[in-house]
Amino acid sequence: MKLFSIPSPCYVLEEEKFLKNLEILDSVQKNSGAKILLALKGFAFFQSFGLAKKYLSGTTASGIHEARLGYEEFGGREEDKEVCVFSPAYKEQEMEELVEIATHIIFNSFYQWQQFKHIIDKKNFILKKQGKPSILIGLRLNPLYSEVSPAIYNPCVQGSRLGITPSEFEKGVKEFGLEGITGLHFHTHCEQNSDALERTLVHFEKYFSKYIKKMQWVNFGGGHHITRKDYDLELLNQVICNFKKRYDEIEVFLEPGEAVGWESGFLIGEVVDLVNNGLNIAILDISATAHMPDCLEMPYRPRARKLSKGFGEEKDLGEQVGKYCYRFAGPSCLAGDVIGDYSFNTPLQRGDRIIFEDMIHYTIVKNTTFNGIPLPTLGMIDKKGFRLLKSFGYLDYKNRNG
Repeated sequence: MKLFSIPSPCYVLEEEKFLKNLEILDSVQKNSGAKILLALKGFAFFQSFGLAKKYLSGTTASGIHEARLGYEEFGGREEDKEVCVFSPAYKEQEMEELVEIATHIIFNSFYQWQQFKHIIDKKNFILKKQGKPSILIGLRLNPLYSEVSPAIYNPCVQGSRLGITPSEFEKGVKEFGLEGITGLHFHTHCEQNSDALERTLVHFEKYFSKYIKKMQWVNFGGGHHITRKDYDLELLNQVICNFKKRYDEIEVFLEPGEAVGWESGFLIGEVVDLVNNGLNIAILDISATAHMPDCLEMPYRPRARKLSKGFGEEKDLGEQVGKYCYRFAGPSCLAGDVIGDYSFNTPLQRGDRIIFEDMIHYTIVKNTTFNGIPLPTLGMIDKKGFRLLKSFGYLDYKNRNG
C-alpha cells in the first residue's frame, strides 16, 4: 500500500480491522443475548454502515441529527434495527421528528417525559393501528457510582445533570407513577473493562432493583471497551447473563461507540515546515484543536510513525528518547495547537508523512473548521486498496459560518 498516494490530511478506515471489531461485538450478542447498538457520538463514519449493520442491532443517538443519520444509513423499524435516542433535554420540534424514526426514547427527567407524553402516545396510537411496534419509553438513572476519571467525563459527579438520582426518582414515581415506562438506562463508563460494569451494577440494583423487575429492557450505556485486547469478554458475558436471569430474561442493551472504531484506522498528514525555538518543531497540515480535539481535551498523546522517502518508515520512540526529537504542532493560530513531542532515530524532512494511529473514533465526529483549516478527507482501505470516499473544500467552511 503506497501511503504517499493518499491525500493529506486524511482519516483512513481499515476495513479488515473494523471487521474484527464487529465480529467481537457480535460474539457478545450471541453469547450473552444482549443487543449492541452503535453510539453515533463516537463513530458516525456512515459509509461503513453497510458492513456494520450486518453485525450490530442498531444505533443510539444523542439528538435528532444523529437519530436521522442512524435511521437513514443504518436502518430503523422497517429493517428490524433499533434507533435509540437519549438527550438531556428535548425541544418540541425535535420530539415531533423523533417519533417518526425512533424505536426507543429515553428521558432525563420525569418532567420531560410528561411534557412530550402526548406526542408519543399519539404516534403509538397510529403505529398500533398499522400493526407496528410502539415507541418504547425509558428513563436515564444516576446510580451515584462511576469509576470514570477525569471529572469532565464522569456523569455521576456531584451536580451532574445526567440521570435521575435515586431520591429524585422516588419523588417522580410518587408523583407520576411509571405507567408507560418500559425501560431504564444508565451510562457511567468511559474506556472501561467489564469488572467496572460488574461493580456498577451493584449500585444500580441497590437503588433500582424493585423497578427493574417491572421493566422490559435495561440499557447499560456506553464506554465499554469491548474490542480492546485486554478486555474481559468472558466476564462481560457472564455479568449480562446473570443479570438477565435475575430479572426474568429482561432485554439488555449496550451502546459502545469507541469500541466499534477502536484501532481500526489512522489519520495521515504531512510535515509542511520545520522550525526551531529551543527545540525542533514540525508544523503539520494536521491540527490538534481542529482535527484531534481529544489530544487537548483528555489530554493524551497519540501513537505515531513517520514515513520518509529518504529513510523509510519508523515508529515513534517516545518523548526525548530518540536521536532526533520534534514537537508536532498544527497550522492554526492557537498557540497551544500542539499534538505532542516525538522522537526518531532518523531526522524528519519537509514532505515526510506522519501517521497517527487509532484516529477514527471521536475525531471525525468532533472536528472543526477553526481558522478556516480544511477538514481532512475520508478514505478506506479494503482488499482492493485505498478508496477516497469524501473530500471537503471551501464551501464546507463557508456554509458553517453563514
